[in-house]
Amino acid sequence: MATESNVASTSRSWRSVATVAGWQTAASLCYYTIFAATGFVRDAFTLSESLVGVFLTAALLGYTVMLFPSGAAVDGFGEKRLMVVGLAALAVAAVGVSLAPSYGLLLGAGAVLGAAYSTAMPASNRAIVASSPPGRQGLAMGLKQVGVTAGSGVASLLITGVAAVAAWRIGFWVVAALAGGYALGFVALYDGSSGSGEFSLPDLSGLWDNRAYVLLVAAGLFVGASIFSMLGYTVLYVQDAVGASAAAGGIVLALTQVTGSVGRIGAGSLADRLGGAKGAATVALGQLAFAVVLFGVLAGGSWSLPVAVVLFVGLGLSIHGSTGVFYSCLSELVDSDDIGGATAGGQTAINTGGLVAPPLFGLLVETSGYGLGWGLLTVTALIATVLFAGVLWRLQT
Repeated sequence: MATESNVASTSRSWRSVATVAGWQTAASLCYYTIFAATGFVRDAFTLSESLVGVFLTAALLGYTVMLFPSGAAVDGFGEKRLMVVGLAALAVAAVGVSLAPSYGLLLGAGAVLGAAYSTAMPASNRAIVASSPPGRQGLAMGLKQVGVTAGSGVASLLITGVAAVAAWRIGFWVVAALAGGYALGFVALYDGSSGSGEFSLPDLSGLWDNRAYVLLVAAGLFVGASIFSMLGYTVLYVQDAVGASAAAGGIVLALTQVTGSVGRIGAGSLADRLGGAKGAATVALGQLAFAVVLFGVLAGGSWSLPVAVVLFVGLGLSIHGSTGVFYSCLSELVDSDDIGGATAGGQTAINTGGLVAPPLFGLLVETSGYGLGWGLLTVTALIATVLFAGVLWRLQT
């Protein structure tokens, strides 16, 4: 009887993990539409590459500014309420981006979209900590993080696919409808955990005394710089430097998300085998070192479409596949009651890198070409690798 009860409990846990992963997919589908639509936005509003970067930065700024309030709300009121409200807001904001009549209003709509997405990481990470079976948190976190790459990959195919047969803006409406539908289903499928009952911004003084956490957050700054720059300019690189179509660029971006999903699952499972925060930090260190090599190869020459595909697939496995073990490591370093605030700190660092790097990447492309832009990401990935080595050293001493 005890064995049957344990099996049933484990089965319920994995169902909850799957439900949360589905929510993360729907939320990321909404947010990452803007990365898939960079080529269409550039043409529709007659923008330079750096102004495309400013648009992405506006969305990321809204995301970043609202992270700590979202984290506080998750810790205070539980994750389910925030997940339902957040997904509904993302659906509305996606429609708002598609209807923006001017560049100024487009920036505002992007910022609202980002603010709605700020609920994602604090809420979903808390949900995984509450739902995952014992000893399988790394895999569960990796599966949840697959929702990010899966949502981004579907957005890449959907936006470019719809644009091939109709107006690109219609793709945003389809995304909004899918997200709204999942929000309704999520209400019935997920129970959630309770919060403290009070809304208060997290006290970070205890977290900053945790040196391993501080080094992890610092690494997140450079991981974010690498990931968001790559996301923002993959489609444009395939169009401008490789000479392929926007649809081909969308496929390449989608492939990076597919392999990113594979990387997150594999990395999470391996981290569980190695055990705890040390295991997660070790796996992330290897992934980031591999990304340094791949960015360096991209920076070193001009490549045909097949070679570019191979390189971006590798970057999906490495840099995009590293965020699952990043959050798995983070959740092992802090108390479960502080997950919302600690996640907000980690995601704020990732987003800050994303705020600064894409416009700089675009400026380097305009002035010197893509080689120097990829060189910038080689450096940011290298710094992240060194900082993860510091996290591992701290955990071993």
